[in-house]
Amino acid sequence: MSTRPPLPPPLPPPRASEPVFTADFASPEQWIAGRSWAYPNGGPVNPGDNKLDHLTADPAYSRSGVFRATRRADGRWDSGLLTTEGSAQGFEVRAGDVLEARVRLPVETGAWPAIWTWRDGGQEIDVFEYHPDNPDLLELSNRVRGTYRYHRSPSVRPGGWIRLRTEFGSRSVVWWLDDEKVFADGRGVGASWHAFLIVNLSVCAGRYHPAPDPETREMSFEVRDLRVFRPGR
Repeated sequence: MSTRPPLPPPLPPPRASEPVFTADFASPEQWIAGRSWAYPNGGPVNPGDNKLDHLTADPAYSRSGVFRATRRADGRWDSGLLTTEGSAQGFEVRAGDVLEARVRLPVETGAWPAIWTWRDGGQEIDVFEYHPDNPDLLELSNRVRGTYRYHRSPSVRPGGWIRLRTEFGSRSVVWWLDDEKVFADGRGVGASWHAFLIVNLSVCAGRYHPAPDPETREMSFEVRDLRVFRPGR
């Protein structure tokens, strides 16, 4: 009988003692489900990014913190996405903030999970992206200033839990994996930067990473304890 790998302990908090944002994925005041202006016309599809996603607001696909995708008869995949953009609270990450989260990575080929930011056609910082065909590799990107790092680690593996921390510095964005600083880009986001949060599971269409195996009908990844701190508050 298979068992899930154990949860890693949470990261120690940064200098701020209380988070300014603690994710409650079930909350419609915090999160909008199934649409995002990071997708053309707000969704539900984005084939230009080589994605098979068909976004759905069905709470079973995202509201528990388990982000799921299931195969449709038309070849696309119903998939879960949550964003703070358009929500009643409208929370935005700001320059200087620190995000931390625990993530269970997916197993299935074609899965494309991510935690990232977006606003007004850009302002994208990728806390992480992952593809199980590169089983030990995380993709970390500052698309605001054009920097990225492909980081390999034995703790990164299909089905494994990892701890993430990203410091959205005005002069340098810094990524941590578990307790290790793995990338400081030396570019940052600028002092006035701010952006909404997105958590989602996309599905690869095959151009950059393999599409799902024909027999795969469902895939998932999980996010726990997503918090944003604002040091100095």
